[in-house]
Amino acid sequence: MTDPKAFSLGRLAMIAAGLIALSIAGLWAQEARRIDAFVACVLLEGGLYVGALILIRRTAPPRAFALILIAAVVVRIIAAASPVFLSTDIFRYVWDGRVQAAGINPYRYVPNDPALTALRDTAIWPNINRATKAHTIYPPVAQWIYLAAQLGGSNRFAMKTVMLLLETIGIFALYRVLRARGQPRERLLAYVWHPLPIWEIAGSGHIDAALVAFISLALWAWTAGRQSLVGVALAAATLVKFFPLILAPGLWGRASWWRRDFRLPLVMATLIPLAYVPYLGIGLGVFGYLPGYAREEQLGSGSGLWLLDAVHRLMPLSSGSYFAAGGVLIVCLAIRCFASEPTKLFGRIRDLAIAFTFFVSPHYAWYFVWLIPLLTVTSADYLLWPSLASFLLYCAPTPSAAPLWIGFVIYGGTGCAFLISRALGPVFSAADVSRGEKSFNDP
Repeated sequence: MTDPKAFSLGRLAMIAAGLIALSIAGLWAQEARRIDAFVACVLLEGGLYVGALILIRRTAPPRAFALILIAAVVVRIIAAASPVFLSTDIFRYVWDGRVQAAGINPYRYVPNDPALTALRDTAIWPNINRATKAHTIYPPVAQWIYLAAQLGGSNRFAMKTVMLLLETIGIFALYRVLRARGQPRERLLAYVWHPLPIWEIAGSGHIDAALVAFISLALWAWTAGRQSLVGVALAAATLVKFFPLILAPGLWGRASWWRRDFRLPLVMATLIPLAYVPYLGIGLGVFGYLPGYAREEQLGSGSGLWLLDAVHRLMPLSSGSYFAAGGVLIVCLAIRCFASEPTKLFGRIRDLAIAFTFFVSPHYAWYFVWLIPLLTVTSADYLLWPSLASFLLYCAPTPSAAPLWIGFVIYGGTGCAFLISRALGPVFSAADVSRGEKSFNDP
């Protein structure tokens, strides 16, 4: 008789082989400049990924963990060979690091400013997006990462290497969170086989690798009851991209308030302003192109927000009313996180993060990467939908003018997936219960 666990391992190996084959096909599609073929490959990868999740959470065959890690490394090596096709942001990262290495404040000049003529080359400078109008938008910790990458060379390869190292730190932290919560280590597959971080971090070299690292470290520090370290990690994440700040109420929590433990907010309130001190020579210029980016993405007017645009098709609604309603919802969810029981906290933080993402409706797929660590440590079936469907944003003619159908697929599909998940319960969580997921006390 066939051993069921050995059979499951064989099926998992076949899925891994399929992911590798599709990764090679996706690399070919990028080399051929075929965005339609690339998106098709990635969506097929997503289907295999979901199949692997179902398999691993129901059976967890022996030796599966080694297979999971080996396949994760292989697909990242393939993706790392990607040309600059999906995004040109990595050129700005390298340029900002080069400017700092020359002893110049990266917020002071746009890339095409004559003051930076000596730093120009033929590989990086001609390919920087918004080079004539945009001061850098990235906060200080992102800038320090760009500067550190210069140690390996002022090129894309060095930058991708640093991003992969940061992602590795995040993966290890997620592993420690799973072990601390008594969850099977094979559940790490939820992150390492997900197509989004594979292509956006290993492939495009996005700075969101640092978000993965710091958010995962914050979750790990929380499970260990180290509020000061939670504050350090969350401050670092906020200083890469600002939006992880919304996780602070949950990771601090009511128990810390009752114990008068103010380490987390004090650490964050100290570190975030302090990080800007080296750059304050240009005053408010340290926020770079942030206001211009908001205008470019039509966030202030509201026309760049998918949900508001969809509602406008049915009834008039001012952007002010939309922001007010969304703000109330986000605040209520943040209070819910703050007041949460420890065993429910990660799930409620996840819901807050996806609600915020839904509200701002990003125009770029990599803005969904920060959700994947939360998908890994919670049974969040509905979160699979937007994280995989986000690749459809590459089908838009321009980032700020995605067709309405893409928004319906991503965000409307997320709403449907959420309602189905609430009605039927988590599809993938049976193995977690049967294998004895531990509850843990408030740190």
